[in-house]
Amino acid sequence: MIGAPTLRIGTRESRLALAQARIAADALAPSLGSAELVPISTRGDAISARRPRAGWVETDGQFTRELESALLDGRVDLVVHSYKDLPTAPMDGLVIGAVLERADARDCLLTADQGTLDDLPFCARIGTSSPRRAAQLAGARSDLIAMPIRGNVETRLRRLQAGELDALILAAAGLDRLGIEIPDHARLPFDLMLPAPAQGALALQVRSGDHDLRETLAGVDHGPTRVSVEAERRLLRRIGGGCLAPLGALGEVSGGTLRLRAAFEDATGTLRRAEAYGPADDADAVVAEVAALIGDA
Repeated sequence: MIGAPTLRIGTRESRLALAQARIAADALAPSLGSAELVPISTRGDAISARRPRAGWVETDGQFTRELESALLDGRVDLVVHSYKDLPTAPMDGLVIGAVLERADARDCLLTADQGTLDDLPFCARIGTSSPRRAAQLAGARSDLIAMPIRGNVETRLRRLQAGELDALILAAAGLDRLGIEIPDHARLPFDLMLPAPAQGALALQVRSGDHDLRETLAGVDHGPTRVSVEAERRLLRRIGGGCLAPLGALGEVSGGTLRLRAAFEDATGTLRRAEAYGPADDADAVVAEVAALIGDA
């Protein structure tokens, strides 16, 4: 008897991406059995490795296009994305078959001596290339200086330990998935720092015509996470932003109600915060209300 073919899972090559792909493989193992991880180099990773001090402009899809191409041409059966990296416009022929339960969506502020935001000296250098993070940090302390930084988690941590920076901001989900221990106080509260849309969520993307695989993936899809992060992504698309939009957003579903919070730096440099509630099955209305409150035309 010929066994079922091994599922080929496409992933970026970093240690974090491989860890995330293994999370997906483990979630699918009860229904699909063994899986083979297929590392794929992306343009964004290659440029980031060559220019770790951010001498380039990140654009939508730089960390996902090669994965999607491998899926479309049949080299892999599904790909695992950090959902926040995917452009909000869908790719023809591909769908998100499942969104796994979200990990900790918070950002972390790390220092070499395990200090806090209040402990940082005047005009401290904070490693982040994210306009979203820089805008919200400025709302908390206007003296802080955002310093561009690229590269994988390990590269960034080395620069912090070498004294090039006074602090570094990284996503809690990535640190947790890599098994890097961080003090509880490093996890920034949402009232100070809202995450990137879909931060902490993993998206499993497949070909739209692979109906059997899509049916299997539906069994691991986490409904509350999908509703929450897709509302965040619709808000991002509504304001016309890509991966560098200065937008923090967090959706949360409880008891059939969606709460959506946002922080957005507008063209004048003003940081606007807003939130709205509504039925989880009418997320578009909640998104529209938040968009209007943060200045959507």
